[in-house]
Amino acid sequence: MAPPILKLDDIYLSFGGAPLLAGASLQIEAGDKICLVGRNGSGKSTLLKIAAGLVEAQSGEVFRHPSSTVRYLEQAPDFAGFNTVQAYAEAGLGPGDDPYRVTYLLSHLGLTGEEDPRMLSGGESRRAALARVMAPEPDILLLDEPTNHLDLPTIEWLEGELQKTRSALVLISHDRRFLEKVSTATVWLDRGTSRRLDRGFAHFEAWRDQVLEAEELEQHKLGKSIEREEHWLRYGVTARRKRNMRRLGELQTMRSNYRGHKGPQGTVQATVSDAQESGKLVIEADKITKSFGERAIVTPFSIRVHRGDCIGLVGPNGAGKTTLLKMLTGQLAPDSGTVKLGTNLEIATLDQKREDLDPEDTLANYLTDGRGENLLVNGEQRHVTGYMKEFLFQPEQARTPIRNLSGGERARLMLARILSRPTNLLILDEPTNDLDIETLDLLQEIVAGFPGTVILVSHDRDFLDRTVTSTIAPAVPDAPDGRWIEYAGGYSDMLVQRKGALEERRKAEKAAEKPKTQEAPASGSSKVKLSFKQKFALENLPKEMAKAEAEIAKREQVMADPNLFTRDPAAFNRLASEMEKLRAGLTKMEEEWLELEMLREELEG
Repeated sequence: MAPPILKLDDIYLSFGGAPLLAGASLQIEAGDKICLVGRNGSGKSTLLKIAAGLVEAQSGEVFRHPSSTVRYLEQAPDFAGFNTVQAYAEAGLGPGDDPYRVTYLLSHLGLTGEEDPRMLSGGESRRAALARVMAPEPDILLLDEPTNHLDLPTIEWLEGELQKTRSALVLISHDRRFLEKVSTATVWLDRGTSRRLDRGFAHFEAWRDQVLEAEELEQHKLGKSIEREEHWLRYGVTARRKRNMRRLGELQTMRSNYRGHKGPQGTVQATVSDAQESGKLVIEADKITKSFGERAIVTPFSIRVHRGDCIGLVGPNGAGKTTLLKMLTGQLAPDSGTVKLGTNLEIATLDQKREDLDPEDTLANYLTDGRGENLLVNGEQRHVTGYMKEFLFQPEQARTPIRNLSGGERARLMLARILSRPTNLLILDEPTNDLDIETLDLLQEIVAGFPGTVILVSHDRDFLDRTVTSTIAPAVPDAPDGRWIEYAGGYSDMLVQRKGALEERRKAEKAAEKPKTQEAPASGSSKVKLSFKQKFALENLPKEMAKAEAEIAKREQVMADPNLFTRDPAAFNRLASEMEKLRAGLTKMEEEWLELEMLREELEG
């Protein structure tokens, strides 16, 4: 095994009160692609800063190979002294580094390099910082939320760049799909300590659940052992009543360990407040358009949104997603066409810029609208500190100014306020920004089970696939021209349908190019039909998919054993690997069947 190029061992750090890091470790070897995961506030960013040398641990060992280069993606880049973005990015290059890398990266990140750093938005600042740290191709690249404020095409491009980079990576991200595609190892930061899984993020959640189940079982066993020892103390003494002091000491140690065990942080528990049911037709847009100067943002677009629909809007930054969203919800008038809103609408909005937050306001005041210590949730009076606990805020944070919260905590606070108010139309503009994976799970469950209507804008492909019933996307993804198309299903479904439409268009263009003198087919045979191979696949793919699902279910049943990972980690990893292959094969079969079914429907009219 090659020696590590960076190693953090037994890191301890506290900012007063309970320690943030208490024995955490991180080892990076050449070629590693590690995702660092954990709850908001678990210390992920702090551990990354210690690795970068920006924060000093109070105790523990830090080793960096003397010849290795390290680059850290800053959350708030310092542009002082730079007149252009190009100059700022080039300042990150070392001797012998290729300056063209800066131009290449800036171009793919949507920047020219001539921008004035003082005029950049938050998202543009993040892209400039990405170009600066990636351009030198360092030995170690530390990236904290690199996909924030990036659109889907850019995220997919970044995935490709990081998959082929020679740099060792440590990534923090809330984007599941991004982590699954890039990472080959996972470090889980939990309750101040770290655990490592030498597999990518796709295997993390099953492994985490196994670890927590094993931990819970160990605590249960420890409790039973304490009961047995206490029974011995009372009844198992000698005739002279002389106690075994060593055994008594062991019991005291067990009691201390049992009382001192810190369980995993709770999960957010929340439901949407009930509102009066809206009308069946929620939004009807008829041939709406919008242009800014010469540029068309929306060309004639029509849609009917019904109660219970969950609609996702996707597309590159600047395509007009937020503009279209505002027109559909009546916040912005179209240049032409009409928008009709349904009856009994109670609208709640989560804005991507978090503009609803006053940094000087306190958490309690924000949640109660300054109306004392209580708020009304589902018709029930709730004390604000009790309600805050459901969203993982501590009672002592009630008087904390919002400016002291992290980005993830601010998003969670806005979510808490929205869910406390009656709503039947939920508008979510980039709701997943800054949320940890567990809170994302909660949001997904809320959206999927919401009885009303949801319209959301997101770059999170996994979130879209798990929630939306239809997806609105630009007709031309690489060069939006104002035309929008609604596709059935989530993001992956949209890609399949778009691919199928593109292939059909290519076939039509190819057919049109054939010489006109070509003989026409015999009478009665002009109707195009599925080939024998296509028919066979259409009939047999469902059987093959059912077999794959059964094989997956068998392995899931075996892996449900909470002791499997502890007892036989090799078997657990083998089953996890088999599951990954089976799921990949199942996805491929589902896509093939969907394409064939669409083709069959088209041919049959």
